[in-house]
Amino acid sequence: MVLFIVATLIVIPFGSAALALVEFEKKKPSAGAMFADLVTLRPIGLAAIGACWLLYIPVLPFAILGGNTKAATEKLIVEPFKFTISRPIGAF
Repeated sequence: MVLFIVATLIVIPFGSAALALVEFEKKKPSAGAMFADLVTLRPIGLAAIGACWLLYIPVLPFAILGGNTKAATEKLIVEPFKFTISRPIGAF
């Protein structure tokens, strides 16, 4: 029984590392994915940037009072910008 537990504790890290390697391999997006991203998601992202800016203005006083301006800025300004502008085309 002890041998089984020791063997399991030795083998499990190697298996999870192999699975992690497969999970994080970079795949090149297809032409269809790039086209769909450019035609649908980028315009939606640009609209989301504008909507989040409009939402950020009335949220900002409450964020200042609550002391969480960094979280509000991250969620309403930085994340939509990264999704729309910084992300490679076709990478979802």
